[in-house]
Amino acid sequence: MKNKIYKLTVVVMIAIFSSCENAVDITQVGRVTADVAFTNVSELRDGLISSYGFFDLTREVAMAVNYTDETAEGTENGGQGRTTGHIFNLNAGSAAASTFWTNGYDRLNSLNRLIEAADLVEPADAAETAQKNDILGQAYALRAYANFQLVSYYSTDYTNDAALAVLKVDFVPSIADKLLRSTNGELFQLIDEDLTKAASLIDDQSNPIFVSKDFVTALRARMAAYRQDYTTAETLANSLMTRYPLANRTQYRLMFVDEDNTEIIFKLQRDVNGIYDNQPGSGTVAATGWIGGVTLFGANTPYFEIGRSLFNLIDPDDVRYNVIVDPVSIVAPDYTNTSNYREEDVLQVNKYPGKPGQVLLNDNKVFRSSEMYLIIVEAKIARNDLTGAAQDIKALRDIRFGDAQPLPIYASQQEAYAALLNERRVEFAFEGHRWKDIKRLGVRANQGAERDPIDVAEFGMTPRLAPDDFRFTLPIPLVEFNGNPELRAQQNPGYNN
Repeated sequence: MKNKIYKLTVVVMIAIFSSCENAVDITQVGRVTADVAFTNVSELRDGLISSYGFFDLTREVAMAVNYTDETAEGTENGGQGRTTGHIFNLNAGSAAASTFWTNGYDRLNSLNRLIEAADLVEPADAAETAQKNDILGQAYALRAYANFQLVSYYSTDYTNDAALAVLKVDFVPSIADKLLRSTNGELFQLIDEDLTKAASLIDDQSNPIFVSKDFVTALRARMAAYRQDYTTAETLANSLMTRYPLANRTQYRLMFVDEDNTEIIFKLQRDVNGIYDNQPGSGTVAATGWIGGVTLFGANTPYFEIGRSLFNLIDPDDVRYNVIVDPVSIVAPDYTNTSNYREEDVLQVNKYPGKPGQVLLNDNKVFRSSEMYLIIVEAKIARNDLTGAAQDIKALRDIRFGDAQPLPIYASQQEAYAALLNERRVEFAFEGHRWKDIKRLGVRANQGAERDPIDVAEFGMTPRLAPDDFRFTLPIPLVEFNGNPELRAQQNPGYNN
């Protein structure tokens, strides 16, 4: 964000100094101000829909694909990941650092302008007043989500209110603003205030492609779990489970071809010929488009495949196997003793097969009831109810397998956290959770990003990233320092400016 402002500042200053000093008081002809852009409730609605367009999970999926243990090289790999995720190469100049920062502030810029402009719009009647309130409610909820996403990538410790978060931008900034990072406490307070406003304004609805009051509850539950406020997290998650039951095996398969919404609390809809109907830049977190394109060029052309350490966790009798593993895959009976591992063990990702008219294009699932369910498990482990946690994981696996599964026994909290992390690893494979899950649960589970030795040997991948490694927090990007050099003093630990 600041880099864009910095460039604009240079252009404006050149124009000013080439004229007279009174030029600063001139209103530029053709400037689109809030009172021009939004003059009625219908235009506010258009602005809200435009703001939705800034939200996307493709880059989050790519982050986990590149920088954890979800993938290894595919048969069509042309170098993707070799200088970045393969070796966990992450620094202030990395695409990941700038991508989540600039996209986050693009989202906030759009929403702040909409919220500010709403003050200038007078509804014509009670019906328009209700519509305006609903628009504002959704905008506040999306702003809370955008801020939470930024904090989740750039804060070192979600549980520490004194830790540095990101720039607090709840207004439309001027080109002169040079903000420093606020604390977690300040950001979470803003998020909480926005969610409170959202809950009071949103006209609750059951359409999962629009923000609802249940979206607000789901975000609060996820945020409480990240912050280890498990009493709140469990209460909120339980309240959603009554309305969004876990999908059965048929519903689960249909969910990932966008034909069932049983456990979908909120998703980002993706349409053929829509703004996200394009091939993303292969192997990078910087580009977006078809979410299935994070690992494939097209049908049966994988440049990333399922990492063996992930694949080994998935039982073929589990419905998640068929959702994650493409049926065209070649599974070596003894992958550790093949003559040509790359060609004899081809584990193609199937989670985003596409929809009629476009392969690899699928809706982005943001909040599912299975996440709420596993938040409840997490809360039980935190209070040392290991039996209750084991019973819940068994119940989930019973549904995913379609028959009764053994009841696990956990001898310690660490063992239970490891089992939870593995269950989340399978349940949310290629949904963008893995990097942040290791960051917040890895130390408790004694589990980092763990790659299979064969993948490591075959593809030159770094074998492990410890759960307490500084690279589970993104650096403030170099592009931000260009327009805001004082921020360099607040760089995250482990990174050079």
